[in-house]
Amino acid sequence: MTVKSSISLTDEQHAFARTLVEAGRYASLSAVLQQGVNLLRQRLDAEELETAALRELLSRRRAGTFIEAEQMDARLAAMVDGKRRAQGLSS
Repeated sequence: MTVKSSISLTDEQHAFARTLVEAGRYASLSAVLQQGVNLLRQRLDAEELETAALRELLSRRRAGTFIEAEQMDARLAAMVDGKRRAQGLSS
């Protein structure tokens, strides 16, 4: 089912949509706008999924164990030293 709706476009938006129709990429201005709405929906859905994933990651991280900054510094220094040795570089 389709619903008729009155919309307003800027001159630039209308010219761009009209160009797409004239180039044969879309059958009508309605088709251009429908595609635009579909793309916006897909983008918003993807953003919602990313936000939910980040929330879950943060939740898991908050529930995990933490180490002191000095311990992390020591781990990083050891990792860098190991990489340097593996590459034959002096520390």
